Amino acid sequence: MKRSLTLLAVVIAVSAGAGYGYVHGKLPQREGEVAIAGLQAPVSVRYDSRGVPHLQAQNEQDLYRALGYVHAQDRLFQMEIMRRLARGELAEVLGEKLVPTDTLFRSLRIRDQAALMVQRQDRQSPAWQALQAYLEGINSWQASHPKPIEFDLLGITPRPFTAEDTLSIAGYLAYSFAAAFRTEPALTYIRDQLGPQYLNIFDLGWQPEGALAAPLAAADWRSLEALARLSHDALGDAGIPQFEGSNAWAVAGSRTRSGKPLLAGDPHISFAVPAVWYEAELSAPGFNLYGYFQALNPFALLGHNRDFGWSLTMFQNDDVDLIAERTNPENTDQVMIDGTWQTVEKTEQTLAVKGEAPVTLSLRRSPHGPIVNEVLGATAGTTPVAMWWAFLETENPILDGFYQLNRADTLGKMREAAAKVQAPGLNFVWANARGDIGWWAAAQLPIRPEGVNPTFILDGASPQADKLGFYPFSANPQQENPARGYIVSANYQPPSAVPVPGYYNLPDRGRQLDRHLANPDVKWDTQNSQALQLDTASDHGPRTLAPLLATLRSVAEGDEEKELVEQLAAWSGDYPLDSISATLFNQFLYELAFAALHDELGDTWFPVLISTRAIDAALPRLAADAESPWWSTRGANARTDRTAIVRIAWQKSVKHLRDTLGSDPASWQWGKAHTLTHNHPLGVKKPLNLLLNVGPFAAPGTHEVPNNLSAKIGPAPWPVTYGPSTRRLIDFADAGQALTSNPVGQSGVPFDRHFSDQAEDYINGRYSKASLGIIPSQSTLRLMPSQ
Repeated sequence: MKRSLTLLAVVIAVSAGAGYGYVHGKLPQREGEVAIAGLQAPVSVRYDSRGVPHLQAQNEQDLYRALGYVHAQDRLFQMEIMRRLARGELAEVLGEKLVPTDTLFRSLRIRDQAALMVQRQDRQSPAWQALQAYLEGINSWQASHPKPIEFDLLGITPRPFTAEDTLSIAGYLAYSFAAAFRTEPALTYIRDQLGPQYLNIFDLGWQPEGALAAPLAAADWRSLEALARLSHDALGDAGIPQFEGSNAWAVAGSRTRSGKPLLAGDPHISFAVPAVWYEAELSAPGFNLYGYFQALNPFALLGHNRDFGWSLTMFQNDDVDLIAERTNPENTDQVMIDGTWQTVEKTEQTLAVKGEAPVTLSLRRSPHGPIVNEVLGATAGTTPVAMWWAFLETENPILDGFYQLNRADTLGKMREAAAKVQAPGLNFVWANARGDIGWWAAAQLPIRPEGVNPTFILDGASPQADKLGFYPFSANPQQENPARGYIVSANYQPPSAVPVPGYYNLPDRGRQLDRHLANPDVKWDTQNSQALQLDTASDHGPRTLAPLLATLRSVAEGDEEKELVEQLAAWSGDYPLDSISATLFNQFLYELAFAALHDELGDTWFPVLISTRAIDAALPRLAADAESPWWSTRGANARTDRTAIVRIAWQKSVKHLRDTLGSDPASWQWGKAHTLTHNHPLGVKKPLNLLLNVGPFAAPGTHEVPNNLSAKIGPAPWPVTYGPSTRRLIDFADAGQALTSNPVGQSGVPFDRHFSDQAEDYINGRYSKASLGIIPSQSTLRLMPSQ
């Protein structure tokens, strides 16, 4: 017995030692000295207490090569999984389940466009040379170190990273902004299958000139619904963050306590492990920037130094049109364009599938763009649906744009840099220490024929699908040093001299920010700006409830329910962790949507519609319109009205919360029902979820409040899906002590001490210093030229 126990102890010790050695060999190196091929001179990398590298190089090429090296050791798996998503190569490592996602991304032609963009690059430009140095740094680390744990688990064979990979990820970024795949089919279905009166809650009039000449068949609608679901699920299935919205504002020195401009920003992106942004300070002669970098991009998408800084939000402009093509009855490879039959282009591609035979894709492209619904195979309808996408149709010198933006310290330089970002559409909110503030909506906006509403699927055989050119950048919405002394951007529709169709967010979040920023009695600093970023209120809830309160009072049963209604009537629209009214309203909103809309839309289109931004504006309008046709339940024995639907929604809400959270309403606290878990791409597999996912945490805030920790519309409980991907505050009186927040941690390496060390601070609204220059260094890594 003793010998057996001793042997068992030895086996456990050896296994534990081997496990420790295996994990330790995967961890980033943050001190010591390493030789790297291609360096011209030593580079110092000082790490602060959060694991953020501060790089000091003697020239720009060395700086970007070193950035690639340290970025790779913290985030190589993130780089790998993102390039595979963008290029349609996930099934090769994740298996057959990802074939639909790969098929979708191949049909988008992102990899083809990336190759074309690479061909157009000036090989002597500073941006191209910086990208090449950065990629060489990544590949140098990959070639000289053990594979990440995820590579071992998935059997990934390392291969070099290329410029095509970087520009493919720019395509993924543009795709993640596009709402057309979900919104246009859903609204066209409502228009054509239900009737014009059902469009009123979307603030869309009936336009008979916009109707398709040849109505779509039932099979076409099924394929479009499948396409909408696939586009929604694609990023979630891969565990890749999707861009959803953002807040940003700049306040002129006349309105701040310090007398210098103040910049605030918090882009709203789906949560994941690793975090979206990689923070790093870059320094070389003549250049310094504290930046927030995405995988495989050497240029910061967010950044600041002592002289200037910027944040971004989604423009939300509609840069994708879905177009129903008319085929030649005698030749299905021809479509009607401008009164003539034109032949579609056909190509084949092969998908590698882990453990399965390769899949051959037949892809077609009409003169309008790639045909996207046929990749659904047997479920595709008979009508080809093409996609016109600005990312595929513009020059889009985005590399040069962001290279210049990282150096844009004047209004003129910033304006010039923003003009080069043509897809995806982005709002740049900018400030500098000299006292200037500015905002530019960056996108190349297409000129569509007059009267065309691209919210619906367009008829490819008519002129409505034509593009008449692009508006000049000078026509884009923008402001420079406005007289009111501040700029705010929050994804709502901006005033514009030219038509800018889009999928804009509700105005409530922006209105809440503007209400505070407009107060002339407030002098802004980083302290009260923190409170504004963390604000959990807006008037969305109260204004949605207002026309329904009388009805709710009439349908509530018993003293307890009547008291709950009165609490809702007094509710300010705030979402702190202890709020009961927030929980009740959120459940009621879903039940109201389901009771009113599901009978018309069914199990197919209802989930699609509630995944779009269109539903956010529709529900307050629905609540206010007692005569809306949506209140009448199809197939019911007797006609229903708003009162009947509100009664059903209220009763179901109360029952669901009692069943889910407890019979006592005092237990219906928001923080118990609304939680945040940061999910790793491999965390969907048990027990890897216990090792790789971070959370859950009780989460304040909600959809469309400044602290936009958002969950999907649905029944309680609500897992948070997206929110502020970082929170930044820069007062240019002392930009060297800016404030920042990371939702999880700087490192993407499991078991590293910086893998999740910031998660609790983030959810509790605590900030860290984003220090410039001399920092309290925790360790120093010296990168040396190889002999």
